[in-house]
Amino acid sequence: MADDDQAGLIIRRLAGLKSERGRHENVWRRCFEMTYPERSSGLNGDQVDAQSAQNRKAQIMDSTASDSVRLLSSSIMSGMTPANAVWFALDAGDESDEERRWLDEAAKFLWESIHAANYDAAKFECTVDSVCAGWFAMYIDEDREKGGLTFEQWPIAQVFYACSRSGSPVDTVYRAFKLTAEQAITVYGEQAVSEKIRDCITKGKHGEQFEFVHAIYPRRLAMSGGRLKQNLPIASCHIEVSEKKVVRESGYHEMPVVVARWMTLPGSDYAVGPVSNALPTIESLNELLVLESRALSRAVAGVYVAEDDGVLNPRTVKVKGGSVIVANSVDSIKALPSGADFNVSFSKADQMRAEIRRIMMADQLPPVDAPTKTATEFYARAALIRQLLGPLFGRFQAEDLAPTILRVFGLAMRSGQLPPLPDSLADASLTIRYQSPLARAQKLEEVSALERLQNNAFVMAQAGKPEALDLIDSDASLRLMADSLGAPSKALRNEKAVAMLRKSRADQQAAEQQAAQAQQTQMMATDAALQRQVKATA
Repeated sequence: MADDDQAGLIIRRLAGLKSERGRHENVWRRCFEMTYPERSSGLNGDQVDAQSAQNRKAQIMDSTASDSVRLLSSSIMSGMTPANAVWFALDAGDESDEERRWLDEAAKFLWESIHAANYDAAKFECTVDSVCAGWFAMYIDEDREKGGLTFEQWPIAQVFYACSRSGSPVDTVYRAFKLTAEQAITVYGEQAVSEKIRDCITKGKHGEQFEFVHAIYPRRLAMSGGRLKQNLPIASCHIEVSEKKVVRESGYHEMPVVVARWMTLPGSDYAVGPVSNALPTIESLNELLVLESRALSRAVAGVYVAEDDGVLNPRTVKVKGGSVIVANSVDSIKALPSGADFNVSFSKADQMRAEIRRIMMADQLPPVDAPTKTATEFYARAALIRQLLGPLFGRFQAEDLAPTILRVFGLAMRSGQLPPLPDSLADASLTIRYQSPLARAQKLEEVSALERLQNNAFVMAQAGKPEALDLIDSDASLRLMADSLGAPSKALRNEKAVAMLRKSRADQQAAEQQAAQAQQTQMMATDAALQRQVKATA
């Protein structure tokens, strides 16, 4: 396909994607304006700078919604991708000890690589976007200057996406952005850009801006095992829009952009977040507090009625502390009651704040790793977290965590940073096992069930039915509990090591029994000899 035809197709597809997304932008923009106004920049063409963002923040009369967004985002981050513990593992089925060691080392290396980069900072901003607008876009690539990984949170105002199949994860992403003439030549090279951009540099117009589109989509005719970037499964094409010129064409082995959605809209690939559910209450609370602020100013400063009696001129008189007002009588000027009932407004405002926190789960989500006093409290907290975030965790596993891990794994494998892959795993199908606090919370029901089963068996054994303990496989139970609790695999001995340990212990016990029996026999022989000697001398 000629470059002009390809550029034209991409530009026309972008126009269709903009039309599809435009139906939802007002809701997203309003959700941002009532929580994090600076994140709304670019939606509906409205650019937000630091001053305008501050002005919009001044119009937010209550911080309950903003605090709830921050708390929910923090809970999701600490529950799914904590930076202080490995939150995923790699499995290959019935792996050997050597394979298990390689998988554990690979998972730990990937986790360290992710959190050694700027993942935590970028992911928090992405999570805020997800809570407010219902989705985010994060670009993952190698840092070619410093090494390692780089995570870039793309503003949702620049991103347009689609799914090639209904119900599938997002696999087509278009990013529309602007570069100055100087930036365009730095990024793409002088020969790749159009003559128009080169003329700007020649004339000294380095700051003139041009629109570009970065289109990422699956190739329909990708070459199996292809090594050239133009033959990779995921196509990447940069277009200079004004000249309909392809300035760069390449590709990716995996989808480099992670697009995760909160709750998709019927008949659309786009989504909304929990702030949209709380938005009517947030706006009503803000309007109530605006009225309350006006009533408060009247109650503090006072409202007066004055008679123009020829002595008192109400148009010029100013009431302030220590002033003397000349009038015909004391009835010439009077204070009017404000009419405001602050008890009603305070009570209603508190109800609305509680409603916002309830919808945003800010009053229901305790810290995942907070200390607990009893086992009952621990399981109750785990059950609450599982009920509230369980459905969300399932979607984020498919659209956020798994694509991130697969992308990082592919980059690490191709760069040779991982240990040499065992031959037995060359054709194995690896799976991801999540062991974050939220994932473990979903498995704690198994731990609780095992503990109850063991306690019941012990009670029955103490009641005179020891055969009840025969039903419980203690080894399998402990391994299941260790897996559900997220204990490192290195903390458990494998079956072969356990068998050797038990055999050694049994041999030692047998030797001790034989030694004890020999000692007892020797003592009995000594006693018999002494008795015979006593009888002989008697």
